[in-house]
Amino acid sequence: MPPARFLTPADPLMAVRALRLAPFLDHGDPLADRAVEAIALRAPDRRGSAELIDRALSPGGWKDAAVPAELRVLVETARHLPAWLDEAAAQRGGDIVTRTGVVGGVVLGLKSLVSGYASPGGNKPLVFSGRLKEQATSRLNETSRFVQATCAPGTLAPDGAGWRITLKVRLMHAQVRRLILASGRWDAATWGSPINQHDMAATALLFSQVFVDGVRQLGAQVTAEEAEDVLHLWRWSAHLIGVDPELQVDGERAAQRLSDLIVATQAKPDDDSRALTSALLHSGETNTRPEVRKAPSDVGYAICRFLLGDELADQLGVPRSRFELAVPLAMRAVQVAERVRRTLPSGDASALDRGRRYWQRVVDFGFHDASSEFQLPHALGGSVGGQSPIA
Repeated sequence: MPPARFLTPADPLMAVRALRLAPFLDHGDPLADRAVEAIALRAPDRRGSAELIDRALSPGGWKDAAVPAELRVLVETARHLPAWLDEAAAQRGGDIVTRTGVVGGVVLGLKSLVSGYASPGGNKPLVFSGRLKEQATSRLNETSRFVQATCAPGTLAPDGAGWRITLKVRLMHAQVRRLILASGRWDAATWGSPINQHDMAATALLFSQVFVDGVRQLGAQVTAEEAEDVLHLWRWSAHLIGVDPELQVDGERAAQRLSDLIVATQAKPDDDSRALTSALLHSGETNTRPEVRKAPSDVGYAICRFLLGDELADQLGVPRSRFELAVPLAMRAVQVAERVRRTLPSGDASALDRGRRYWQRVVDFGFHDASSEFQLPHALGGSVGGQSPIA
């Protein structure tokens, strides 16, 4: 029997596919789960586990005898490049995401992340942190660094910065899963496994298909061929982060079909969905830097509602805004910039350069004097720097 959170779609054909999807709600990530158990035995303290993981992820470090066998297996597996991988296509996909610049940043925060909170079952691992408001800024900052590292040229290859960060996030997910299950407070009959394959696949879609849809909504031009490259990049990321091969998608049609199926099998947003959304929209008020602390923007509300649609926005408690007319103006500005990009011979290169500088500013601003180490949490609600699973 699937967990209670799983809904069977009314459409008969979709219902058949849903029955094939249902078991993934009970599946975690065995390779990573075994690795964090071994890390806990070898290095139970925060500093020791961080040093052990850094050693395993350094060039050749996974062969070190001091690294537990379970962690060596995970790293060795991640060093294998799948036969389907087209590295040139993935790099093009990273450039396309990067060149969206501020438009991409807005979509990431106001569509991709917020859409992820809509799932009542999928949001529960974040809720278990118990510090929704305090962690909202950290989640946004870490997610920005994750996206930047994923999209940088060549960094998803073994030993690259994106490769290391993705594996650290994978281990963070496994550690959160381990802590939640050890707490004795997780209702598996209702929610399935914490951070399960169903939810991991949904998160991969937030960064790929949902992201592409969002930047197009705001007027950015992403051709069908470019979208295929973006989806290919995030399939590689999904492969590294432990998404089951059956749930890795390559191409817009497959991504949209899986996204529709996932949405059809989950309940409507709950109070936790609304609390997470509110925490994200108000994250500027809890910024640790007083000089940049600010209240949420009515323009931000308007853009968020436009990207989500009124029905989902209402379910998530996104306030209505007096500035709804600002959205068409913003779209017009994006469309003009896109025409200039496509017209000028150096348009793509200039947009890419601006995008790289934008994402670097976002990361530098977010972490300020702190570092983005993606260390394993060692307690629920008391993890390093308020860290919690990406998205």
